[in-house]
Amino acid sequence: MSVYRLLISCPDTHGLVAIVSQFILEYNGNIKEAHHHLDEQNQHFFMRIEIESNSISCSLDEFKEAFSVLAERCNMAWKLSDATQLKRILIMGSSASHCVADLLHRDHEDELEGEIIGVLSNHSKLSKLASWYDVAFKKVSISQDTQEADKVKMMQAVDSFNPDVIVLARYMQIIPEEMCAEYNGRIINIHHSFLPSFVGANPYARAAERGVKLIGATCHYVTANLDEGPIIEQDVVRVDHGDSADDMKKMGQDVEKITLAKGLKYHLEDRVLTCNNKTIVFS
Repeated sequence: MSVYRLLISCPDTHGLVAIVSQFILEYNGNIKEAHHHLDEQNQHFFMRIEIESNSISCSLDEFKEAFSVLAERCNMAWKLSDATQLKRILIMGSSASHCVADLLHRDHEDELEGEIIGVLSNHSKLSKLASWYDVAFKKVSISQDTQEADKVKMMQAVDSFNPDVIVLARYMQIIPEEMCAEYNGRIINIHHSFLPSFVGANPYARAAERGVKLIGATCHYVTANLDEGPIIEQDVVRVDHGDSADDMKKMGQDVEKITLAKGLKYHLEDRVLTCNNKTIVFS
């Protein structure tokens, strides 16, 4: 069933649920799904509504124009989208292939409410994988000596794909501030849960030496502050003294795949709103 998705964020005031619901009813809209949340600390209200598109008595543009009057009156930040318009997904990866392969296969099996339009990497390793799934591949190397110029080329390559959302599927390069700003709220990253404890190479070996009992992954939006963007999804798995560093790495990669897929799913289905540096996820 085709739906329109309405996302709302605004200062709290009495009767917001009733006001929005009444507006939808005035246009004969049938609400299929509705969630709302009040952040009491910030006194900010969040809402997500799915409306059956064939129930609305006007066009989407006319509905948007009418709702904009209400939104202005209530000081709302809002977005109304047609769920049939699939988002264009660009995957960025480096040498690790587990997250890239998982997302490509989910796309192949029509599990994603979006369309993977390309894979961009600073290595050649992922080209065969992209080719197997008939997805465009582009390589932009990032060299230490020419890093600034290379990152300009990388950003130009990103723009050439015209993506709606960018997924850093273990892309091991820092994203420039200007790209974070241009695609604010549209770049999703995944990393293991050891940060900031085990920064750098071989985190699983150091975690095994330390005797950690939980490993996991964090999926978050990318900001100019490295690995400190709003968290979308997290998960963990228990380990013990019998698990080697290689065992932990395999389990960690499995958690990364699942956590990234869930985080991307929530974004593609317009289930995520941000409040300062945290998220409200209507899952």
